[in-house]
Amino acid sequence: MPEIIAGLEIPETAAAEEATRHIQETTTPLIYHHSRRVFFFALIHAHQLGVKPDPELLYLAAMFHDTGLLTPYSDIEQRFEVDGADHARKFLLDHGFSTTAAETVWTAIALHTTPGIPGRMAPEIATTHLGVLTDVLGFGLDGLERDQLDEILAVHPRGDFKNEFLRAYVDGLKHRPETTNGTVNSDVLEHFIPGFRRTTTVERIVGSPWPS
Repeated sequence: MPEIIAGLEIPETAAAEEATRHIQETTTPLIYHHSRRVFFFALIHAHQLGVKPDPELLYLAAMFHDTGLLTPYSDIEQRFEVDGADHARKFLLDHGFSTTAAETVWTAIALHTTPGIPGRMAPEIATTHLGVLTDVLGFGLDGLERDQLDEILAVHPRGDFKNEFLRAYVDGLKHRPETTNGTVNSDVLEHFIPGFRRTTTVERIVGSPWPS
């Protein structure tokens, strides 16, 4: 029997069920609840926009999107988004998904913090981004039905999400600050890590080896 929360259905597939168990076992309650909320908010945005993402691919993208902040996912020095995307792609390919499906999920995760681009792409990519924006920044919060929102939060509570998420954010990036250059992640480190300062694009251009 499918799991339905606030009228929104979790995909009843073997891959979705295994991903749920995997994320519960290898991440934290903070990331697990955040990821599930992102899926529900992404579905709501899809309904509002009149687009129809593949619910299984959308769920897998949501569940893996922040795994790159944690070990064992952050095992390569690269952007945390790419860490999560790489692991999600391997998960999909190992479970018999097509290369196209795996690349869609990879892209949704890799671009989930990138403004201005996901919205022009496939529904799974666009709505993952919107779901993240809603849960982290409150984007579109005033357009959500109160009863539906209350039911989602009753099952997946936020707790002290703002502070706990920022701590997890910093902990996942402080050992590889250079990977945040040119991303929204760099200002998080600049705010929380004493002495860390972003290298600006102006500095990189002016300081390049070109004479002019």
